[in-house]
Parts: sequence; C-alpha cells; structure tokens
Amino acid sequence: MTDIRTPLRRRPAQRRSAERVQRMLDACAEILDEDGYDGLTTTRIAQRAEVAIGSVYQFFPDKRAVAQALALRNLEQFEQRVSERLGGGGFDDWSDTVGAIIEIFVDMHRSVPGFRVLRFGDVADVRLLDEGAENNSVVADRLRELIVDTFGIAETPGLARALAIAVEAADAVLKLAFRRDPSGDPDILAEAERLIHGYLAAHITTT
Repeated sequence: MTDIRTPLRRRPAQRRSAERVQRMLDACAEILDEDGYDGLTTTRIAQRAEVAIGSVYQFFPDKRAVAQALALRNLEQFEQRVSERLGGGGFDDWSDTVGAIIEIFVDMHRSVPGFRVLRFGDVADVRLLDEGAENNSVVADRLRELIVDTFGIAETPGLARALAIAVEAADAVLKLAFRRDPSGDPDILAEAERLIHGYLAAHITTT
C-alpha cells in the first residue's frame, strides 16, 4: 500500500480537537461546492467552521493541506464503501466489480459534499494524496489491494498495470459524463462500465 503521510501539523489529541478538525474539513467541502478551489481560503474555512484562524493553522499550514486532508477522507470513505460492497459477494470474478465501483463513485459525486469538485485531489494537485505518486495511482493501488484480498488472486505486475490503466480510463470517461450532465450522463456512465469491464475481462483471459 502507498504510504501516505498526514497533512496535519499535529494530530488532535482530544475528541474535541478531532471534532474541530472535522468541522474544518466539512467547511472546506462546503466552500469547494460553492466557489471551487480558487475560492477556498483558510480565513473562509475558519469562518465557516466557527473556529479562530489560529485553530486552522494549529493543524494545517495552508489551504492545500486542508484540501489534502479532505481528499484523504474522500479516499477512505470510497475505500470503505468498496470494501463493504466487495465483501457482500455476488461477483463471478473480479472484473465484475466494475459496475459496483463506478456506482459507488457516482453516488459519492452526487451526495458527498465537496467530492464533485475535489474528488481525490486533482483540482489542487495531481500528487495531492502522496507526493511520491499521482492521485490515480494511489486509487489504483488501493483497489488492487482490495481485489487481491477479496478474490485471492495473485499480485502481478500485469494486474497492477491493468488496474492503473482502468482507473485512468474510467477517470477520463467519468469526467466526460459529469461535464455533460451534473448528475452524470447515464449513457456515458453505462459506456464507462462497458469499456472498463470489457478491458479487464479481456485482461483476465489473456493472463
């Protein structure tokens, strides 16, 4: 698994401090939905979260770090949802998980504050999740681990490469779907699933 360092200057030691940090992340998400990343400032985060500006800087050096923490929260939520869905079974093989994973991503895009703007961080930095890897690579790495653990398949360079390509392709097509329709163009979403499933199914039969 990619080792991601926390963007926090220091970890909150008490529940009250942890709750305050979560309010800052919630405020960040709301501002992103309203005005995008360019409209995000630490002052606005403090005002929206109803904390002193010093409280923001106590935990975060700048707005990028707040966005990074929110992107990591998005990734953790996505990973948890995917893990629960895969654990529920009902898949003949691992390539059949594509529809479920896309469905989770689309639901988060529609319902999770800030996700439609930030997602996993590209709007701020293509290496926001981890300075040593691009955001899509981090997502692909997490999905690979979940799939290997759930289906008991071997970790190979071919599998890693296939999932890296699948994530990149899905990212591009899903962006198109949401550009066409704020809720996700249903025809393009269906094509995304068909495209990625077909590619991964072919990968299974040729490896």
